[in-house]
Formats: sequence, structure tokens, C-alpha cells
Amino acid sequence: MPDRAPQPVDRQLPTDEARDLISLVRDIAQREIAPKAAEEEDAGRFPREVFTLLSESGLLGLPYDSEYGGGEQPYEVYLQVLEELAAVRLTVGLGVSVHTLASYALATYGSKQQQVEHLPAMLGGGLLGAYCLSEPASGSDAASLRTKAVRDGEDWVITGTKAWITHGGIADFYTVMARTGEDGPRGISAFLVPADAPGLSAAAPEKKMGMKGSPTAQVHFDGVRVGDERRIGEEGQGFAIALSALDSGRLGIAACAIGVAQAALDEAVTYATERRQFGKPIADFQGLRFMLADMATQIEAGRALYLAAARLRDAGRPFAKQAAMAKLHCTDAAMKVTTDAVQILGGYGYTADFPAERYMREAKVLQIVEGTNQIQRMVIARHLAGPEGR
Repeated sequence: MPDRAPQPVDRQLPTDEARDLISLVRDIAQREIAPKAAEEEDAGRFPREVFTLLSESGLLGLPYDSEYGGGEQPYEVYLQVLEELAAVRLTVGLGVSVHTLASYALATYGSKQQQVEHLPAMLGGGLLGAYCLSEPASGSDAASLRTKAVRDGEDWVITGTKAWITHGGIADFYTVMARTGEDGPRGISAFLVPADAPGLSAAAPEKKMGMKGSPTAQVHFDGVRVGDERRIGEEGQGFAIALSALDSGRLGIAACAIGVAQAALDEAVTYATERRQFGKPIADFQGLRFMLADMATQIEAGRALYLAAARLRDAGRPFAKQAAMAKLHCTDAAMKVTTDAVQILGGYGYTADFPAERYMREAKVLQIVEGTNQIQRMVIARHLAGPEGR
């Protein structure tokens, strides 16, 4: 081991309970996730047993009410849990973030009866969720979605295809945005659809550059019938629910990005202090030292940015602009840091024998999911200068 091996992140946590929680997460990550991460990612294997363990440990419902099995933790704490998980395996960290996103609509906009009936199983009963907004022809322009839900007595019949769905085909429930009225954002409603509903199916998972262990697939709704009691919120409120969920979800992506970047930095520091050239560790060369310094600075700045946005959210203050900034900065930083990590490892960084190349491939998708970074810039600009074309 090098003399100056990377240490765990020194976190500023608000309570002793939060510190105990991080210790639990680190123990699970090192004992249950890290040993198999590289092998299972290479094989494209989803670690469902890990998510079962996380559910049993109370880690799949951290930001939600304890009344329904949640952890009732502030986002400031929940996001740092995501970062810890993503640093070990992004499939797990991002999977927890997506499950939290899928649970958001019911936890925030559902009726008391809906919450009592469904949330305990969603938050602590071993279930896994997926969030269905994007479609083959409507990604960034989500308000133009075409999946329809038509009223038939006390039921709704859903027909259409959703695309780029994390956990597509393996989820136990899907939070689905479907058109129930006029074109545009005001004609969309939200539904909670069980995975075993007749007519629901998933295509084969996409073949991806990274995150091969996390299935991403189209989900087809061929006349899927759900009762009106599974509609979340009011008719026509679905798009507002979706955007509200994404504000929080973007913070999850930001935290995951910093986790991946931290893992890449740790790998680069370890390699640079062990690898010797010209009679000394390559970490002694100023050009490389400056690279490490820049990488660490970008990570610390990103962590501070997502935590500042989380504290606004926890205080009940507007945070959408800051969430977009955090998602933008943290994911761009992760791409730069992981690219530099590969460069520091040289030829070894380009091989699968070291994890740097996996971190680089995984970082790329974080600039795309839950609103591309071009969309984040549009969101930020609207907060600064108002809507376009006024």
C-alpha cells in the first residue's frame, strides 16, 4: 500500500444517527457490493439480492416518512448515502436514486389511502420501482409524450411505449406518465402500475457503453388496465408531478456523479503513489500532481454544490435552479475526473484490469439521464433571464 492511501470522505453530517447510517452503508458497500462489482458489471448482471438487503436495512426509503417505512432522513444525508453507494458501484447508487424517484409521486402527491396501501411495500418491503416518462419520440421534450390512458368506467386503459427505463423489465412497480387529455403538459396524468398487470411487457435491455449491470429497456403498455384508485394526484397534474420529481432526482444524479468521480480520484492517487518511473513515484511529477489537485477540487466543489441544494430542499425553500446547477456541474466534473484518471494510469487505465475505464464509461451516462446537461443549462437560464421568446 502507498504511504498516503486515499481515506474515506470526511463528511459533515448533522446527527449521530446520520453518522451511524453512513457507517452502515460503508460496511454493506465494502462487504456485499465491492467484491463482485467489476465482475458483475462485465457480465451484465443486476444485483437484485443487494437491493433486497438495502430494503431490509431501511435504505430504499431514506427521505420518506417513517410512518410508511421510510427513514425520514433529510436530503443532505440521503444524497451522501447515494454517493457512497455509487462510488462502489454506480448500478447500485443510481438504482437507489431511481427507486426513490419512482416512489416520489405517491409519497408526495398520493392520497392517504394510497400511501397506506402501497408505500410500506415500496419503501421497505423488498419492491423495486421504475420511473416512466421518456418515450422513443419524446425525451427532452417530455410534454409531447404520446402514451395514452383512456377512461373506461372506473378504470383507465393505458396504451403506448416508454423508453430508456432504468429497471425496465425487472421492476415491481412503474410510475407512469400518460396522456389523459389535451396535447401539451396539462393533459398528462400519473399512474402507479404494478409490473404484473396484463398487457405490460418489456423489450430486451439496451446494449450500453456502461452500467451494463443496470437494465435499461423499453416498456410496452398494450391495453394495460388499472383502476382509478391508482391515479396519483389530479387528472392533468402528471407533468407537474414529473417535473417536481425530477428536481429531486437531479440531486440524486449529482451525488452519484461525485461518487464515481471520488472513486476515480482514489484509484488515480493510489496508482500514482505506487507507480515509479525515472526512479521515483509518478506522483512526484508536478504536471501529474496538478492534475490530481484539479480533480480533487472539482469533486469538493461538486459535493458542496449538491449539498447546498439539498439543504435548501430540506428547509422547504425553492431549489430547482440549484438542482440543475448541481446536476450540470457534478456530471461534467465526473466526466473530466474519470477521463483524467484513465490518463494518469496510462495504458493500464485503458484496460479492464483496472476500474478507471469503467468509471469513465459510467460517468458519460450521467450527463444524459434525467435531463441532458444542455437541458440543465436551459433550466438555469430560465431562472436567470425568464422564459425564451417572451
